[in-house]
Amino acid sequence: MTAALVRLAGRTFGRGSVLRCAGLALLAAATVASAQTKAASPLRLRIVGGLAGVNQYTRHEEPFWTQRLGALSGGRYTAEIVPFDRAGLRGAEVLSLVQVGAVPFGTSLLSQGAAKDVELGAPDLAGLNPDIASLRRSVAAYRPHLQATLRERHGIELLAIYTYPAQVVFCNKAWAGLEGLKGRRVRTSSATQSDWVEALGATPVVMPFAEVMPSLRAGHIDCVNTGTMSGNTIALDTLTTHLHPMALTWGLSVFVANRAAWEALPADLQALLRQELPALERRIWDEAERETQDGIACNIGDARCEAGRRGRMVLVGSTPQDEQRRRELLAGTVLPRWLARCGPGCAEVWNRTLAPATGVSAPLRPPVR
Repeated sequence: MTAALVRLAGRTFGRGSVLRCAGLALLAAATVASAQTKAASPLRLRIVGGLAGVNQYTRHEEPFWTQRLGALSGGRYTAEIVPFDRAGLRGAEVLSLVQVGAVPFGTSLLSQGAAKDVELGAPDLAGLNPDIASLRRSVAAYRPHLQATLRERHGIELLAIYTYPAQVVFCNKAWAGLEGLKGRRVRTSSATQSDWVEALGATPVVMPFAEVMPSLRAGHIDCVNTGTMSGNTIALDTLTTHLHPMALTWGLSVFVANRAAWEALPADLQALLRQELPALERRIWDEAERETQDGIACNIGDARCEAGRRGRMVLVGSTPQDEQRRRELLAGTVLPRWLARCGPGCAEVWNRTLAPATGVSAPLRPPVR
């Protein structure tokens, strides 16, 4: 590697990213080789997990790989896991690194993977899933296409789909309904969130989660879109006063395997993971549903608050007008802009998969943004 950048499978990575992943690549090769020869006993997998510190990782992902896999297999198979944000990786890199085999098994946020492959972000567009029931329908409708796309386009095997709690809007001044966001500066974390915020007449400000509190204190933003419990964890309720409960997005993530690494695993381990990963997925979804409601309860100081701190925020009621506005924004702005970024064929994909589940159809000729 003689330059500051290197290209792998058409993707460009900085020197730092490649060096950080060199060890992972060697471990991946060792994992595949040991699986093929079955010479090493027990076989030890190397996993890149989801976000560190959140319950989806600490209560579910990490224990499954470090404890449950060994117990289920009688000690024949074990695993090590590290969250991607503590492995020196950027979220947007994970899918590409799985594709080239540097990471054999990894968890990747779809919103970040969609920065390079827009089609992947379809089931979690802003405003598409105002509650977890609608999110379940969207994921069920899109899953076969997502699985085929990852396999055929990226050489990746889809093994599970996880979700984080609902991402909602916190503001530091009183507001009533979605239209009350007009004129405010709102933190967002993806293109689709920014489309939604801009359509309401607000100004989207894309920034990492770590910058939210300093930016609020400095007056650079007025509102924050983030997870209900994530906001409570960083004491967002101490700098904001009003919370709207409608989910803007959720933060879907996929657990995937490099195709060659997956096919090199012993058949009984493949069967075990095919059986157990759906149960892990269900537990993570149940956690997200509980945490969504608990986060709201804790931020507003409700007695039903269990896991967080009790704040004193005001809950902005979600009205029938908000629901109507949500559908208008999705159909009139968010979906057309996604189609323009996604390119030819995406309208057909949407209408075949998500339109029947959501009742929102895509125009076959989306306007160019």
